[in-house]
Parts: sequence; structure tokens; C-alpha cells
Amino acid sequence: MGKSTLFNDLLGANATVMNAPGTTVLVESGTFDHDGEQWNVIDTPGTASLDALSPDEQVASRAAMGRCEHPSPDVIVAVMDATSPSKSLYLMSQVLDLGTPVVVAVTMMDLAARQQSPVSLDKLRALVPQVTFVGVDGRTGSGKDELVHAVESALAPSAPASTNPTADTGEISARTSAAPTARITVAPPANASDDEVSQWVRSTSDARFDWVAGIVGKINQGSAAVSRTTLSDRIDAVLLHPFAGLAVFLIVMYGVFEATTTLAGPLIDWFDVTFRTWVTTGVDWAFTLIAGAGSLNGWFHSLIVDGLLDGIVTVLTFIPPMGIMFVVLSLLEDSGYLARAAFVMDKAMRIIGLDGRAFLPLVVGFGCNLPALASTRTLPDSRQRVLTGMLIPFTSCSARLSVYVVLSYAFFRQYAGLAIFLMYVSSILIILAVGFILRKTQFNDLETQPFAMGLPPYQMPKLLLLGKSVILRLWAFITGASSIIITMIVIMWFLAAIPVTAGAAGTNTFGNVDSVEHSLYGTISMGISPVFAPAGFDDWHASAALITGFVAKEVVVGSMSQSYAIHDSGDQSEAQEGEGTLGQAVRASFEKSSHGHPEAAAAAFMIFVLAYTPCLATVAEMRRQYGGRIAAQSVFMGLAVAYILAIVVFQIGRLL
Repeated sequence: MGKSTLFNDLLGANATVMNAPGTTVLVESGTFDHDGEQWNVIDTPGTASLDALSPDEQVASRAAMGRCEHPSPDVIVAVMDATSPSKSLYLMSQVLDLGTPVVVAVTMMDLAARQQSPVSLDKLRALVPQVTFVGVDGRTGSGKDELVHAVESALAPSAPASTNPTADTGEISARTSAAPTARITVAPPANASDDEVSQWVRSTSDARFDWVAGIVGKINQGSAAVSRTTLSDRIDAVLLHPFAGLAVFLIVMYGVFEATTTLAGPLIDWFDVTFRTWVTTGVDWAFTLIAGAGSLNGWFHSLIVDGLLDGIVTVLTFIPPMGIMFVVLSLLEDSGYLARAAFVMDKAMRIIGLDGRAFLPLVVGFGCNLPALASTRTLPDSRQRVLTGMLIPFTSCSARLSVYVVLSYAFFRQYAGLAIFLMYVSSILIILAVGFILRKTQFNDLETQPFAMGLPPYQMPKLLLLGKSVILRLWAFITGASSIIITMIVIMWFLAAIPVTAGAAGTNTFGNVDSVEHSLYGTISMGISPVFAPAGFDDWHASAALITGFVAKEVVVGSMSQSYAIHDSGDQSEAQEGEGTLGQAVRASFEKSSHGHPEAAAAAFMIFVLAYTPCLATVAEMRRQYGGRIAAQSVFMGLAVAYILAIVVFQIGRLL
């Protein structure tokens, strides 16, 4: 169990994401209620030293020292991995110099015991008596109450400030038999610069390493050194191999992709069909009971069913893929495989300034952009998280596939499969191009550093912790994104419910418009369509479909069917393959709008659907994770890229 897991276990869903003062680095904060008192808790990014090498480590260092607008902490809870104590001890030696009370939460004690490690709480307490060590295990929940009690004791007015146990009287004596009590040195003041903090850490690093070596030596004293090839070593020989490791990684990624599409499909259909039918039937029964059968044709009934209920169902349809993705991510992370996958893909991702860990969210994006954004939380650097999140909308999610299929069979019948394949190739090329541009502009301060990370031990995930984590993450999405999704869908209902013309029968009224073309929604679509003339699809049907695609790409084809007044082709397979009336209608429209170049217009429309603004749920999740500015920038960037590419594709295509 790591630092963030401990934080989530304590605060649950009461945590919020915010930017650290004066930075773009994201941190989580929340309040913990304890016996009528509220503790403000902040989960900083992980770091191995107060000498920061990245923006995330800089935030952690500043927060621990109370510098640069960060409030001075009353208690610092440091997390120590029992399977690798030396790294944690080096950081702890610096934290203890700050004079702030310190409580150390020791994790992975069970794994240390299985590895026959000599590390124990008794040894740590004996060797560093000035620090409170508490064993915790988020997978089982053990140690949580002891940790809270230790923090409470540290907050007590009589609690002495922690001191560094590394020297007697200012002289460094790390290998003495008795545990020394004085600090190595006094930490810089709160107004110190980052350079001054770095100089302080580096000037005392030799003494700290000596002290860590002394503590580790005493821990290992009396323990026989064991050198043997473990099962973990044999597994790593395969998973970290340049070729075998890549093959395993691709198989795992295929499984992840299948999990977010195939497994989630039946659940999505259940919400979209069965659940919708149940609720619609219940609403119809209630309206009939209260106001009679005639009320089913009223605008208020349409608002409830086609507006509010449609928004709720849209939110619910995203729960299965997100829930499955959260489960898969937790399994991969807790088992220890995610770190190995990052190692294997590191070299490829450095093309756009990211490391191997960013590859998983991009792969997930080809299944669904929404859980892909959620999976960026596994990236340790917040700037990498934002850059990866801005690239994810350019991955061609499975919802776009229905558009590719209809247009490919309608316009490229003989080469439909090749056309669909080229859309996914285009998606990869767009990601690389946009990533390279962002890396050279907005993220030019993102330094690509040597990728070094400790490989966590293999372990079996705990089902209780897994279930709790998935529920908390899903609840965070529902509470954070549902309101904007439902609100926007209701707004679109109002636009489609407001008549602008009398219609064919002359009886259009609010909430009862005989054709989309005669509503305000249709009028807006007609007003937008001339913008797409350079791209060859200056047609209001296409514009209307793109507007609805902003809500969800799954409804683009349905919107086109509705705008053409095509509800049943007579042959479902033909309609799906573009040979039925929908494909014929779209081809006729594009033939006219493109002035005789329908194939070029279709290719431009497909590339626009690929690159433009992701679905509303994805935008809402981006806003929740990265803030409104990044979400808005992503929306406008996607529109700009899509528009430019659509024009280029059409103009080149019509010449061929």
C-alpha cells in the first residue's frame, strides 16, 4: 500500500483535487473528522528527497517545509516501504531536520516477512526511538486506528518536536552502538529558495547516507545474507525482456481493450435499453394516472423522457466501462505489473516527451476516452498527467467506429476495411504530431529524465480494497461529471423542442416539432454548416450530427438517421453497412455539398469525427481532473485540429 492509497483509505470520497500554490501540479486535499475535530490533510506527490528534481517533487518539498505559500504542517506522515527501507530512511533523515512532528506509516510488512526480511517495527523503534512507527496495511485496513492515534498524540501541545537520531553533539556518528539524538543540521528557513534547499540537502548527503547505512546495517545484523533466484526474478526475466516483454505487454493491452468494450457492452445495452424501457414505462404510467393518456404527447413528458432521463441514462452507460477499467487498473497496479509495462514502453513514449507509464492510458483511449483519463492518475508526474490527458481525446474510441462503418461502406464499399484501418493509423499519427507540438510549446519545461523506478514486488490484490477503490472512483465520477452531462443534454432537448418554422403540417408547437430541421436546433445546424464548405460537407444534416456527437459519439449515426427521417431501413444489416437508405441519403447530401467529390467529403467528415471535441462526459472528466482551463483548451484544440485536417483531406482528396 502506498501513500495515496493510505490517503484515500483515511478520507474516502471526501477528497478534492486542486493545484498546488503557484503551480500546475495537482494535489489532493480533504478533511478528516476525529472526535469532533477536523484535520486538514494534504496528499503531496511522492518524492525521495527534499532536493527536488521535478515540479511534483518541488511541491512535496515545499509543502513539507511550509515554503512558497504552503502552510507549515503540524504533523508530517511519512510512508515507508518495509521491503526497501533505505530509500525511505534517507528522506526521513531530511524531514526530521525540519523540527516538525513526524509519524512514519510502515507498509508492506507482510511482503517483507515473506521475503524473510529482517525489517520489523520493533527494530525500527529501537534504532530510531524519537520517531513513532506504525504498521499499516490498506488492503486489510489494519493499522488505521493506530495511525490516527499516533497523529493525535503528535498534535498534542505537549508533544515534543521530532529530532533526527543521527548525531551526538553535532559530530556525525552513524555507526555507534547507541542511537544518537541530535540533528545533523538545522533546515533552511521557510523563505529559503529552492536552490538553498538543494544546497542544504547535498551538503549533508554523505552524512545522511552514512546514517542510513548504519541503521540498515543494524537491521540486518545477525541475518544471514541470502542470494538466490526467486520466482519474481524468473518472471521479470520474461516481462522485462525487450521482445518477450513487448509481446506480453501487447497481449495485456489487448485484454484491457477487450475488457472496456466487449465485457462492458452487455451492461451498457442493459442501461440503454432495458433500464431505459423500465423507467420510461414507469414515467408513462405515472403521467397517464395523473393527467390521462393525452399527457404522453405533451412537452413536459418529452422533457422528462427525452431530456432528463436521457441524460441520466447517458451517465449510467459510462459506469460499466469505467468500473471495469478501474478494476483492471487496480489489478495491474496492485499485482506489480504496471511498473514492468512502463519499463517496456519507455523508449517509444520518449518521442513525445513522456515515459512508458503514459502508454497505458493512450491504449485504453482506443476503447473509451473516459476511463483512459481516469487511468492517468497512475502517472507520478502531474505535468505528464495533463499532457497525456490532452492527447487522449485524439485516440479513436470505439464509439467513433459506428461512424466509420456507415461512411466507409457507403463511400468506399470495395475498400471499406482499409478505410477503417487508416482511421486508426491517422489517430496514432495525430497523437504523435500534437504531442510533439505541445512538447515544444506549452510543455517545453517538461524535462525528459532518465526513467528509474523501483519494481514493486508481485502480490495478490485484496478484493475488499479493490472493491472499495472502484466504488470511490466511480462515485467521484458520478458526482463530478453527471451534473454537466445531464444539464447539457437537457439544453439540447430545449433547442430541439423550440419550433422555428410551422413545419409541413403547420402544427409545430413547443416540444412537438415534426422534424429536426424545423427546430431551433436545426436552424443552428443550418447556420453552422457553411463553415464546413471548405471541407466538402456543407450540409445541415452533417452539422446536426456533429453537434450531437459532442454529447456522445455513439449518437452521431442516430442523429443522422433522425435528421434524414430514416427510422427503419427495412434491413438492419444494410443500414449498418451503409447500403440502406441512410447510406444513400448521406451519399446524396455529400455529392451535392462537395460538388461531385463525395468520397473526399466523406473522408474529411470521418477525420473530423476522429479529431474533434470528445464526448461531453470526457470533457466533464477533464474539467474534474485538470480544471476548466485545460478542459476548454482541449476542446478548442480538438476543433482546430479537426477543422484543419478535414480541409486538408478534402482539398487533397478532390484532386486525386
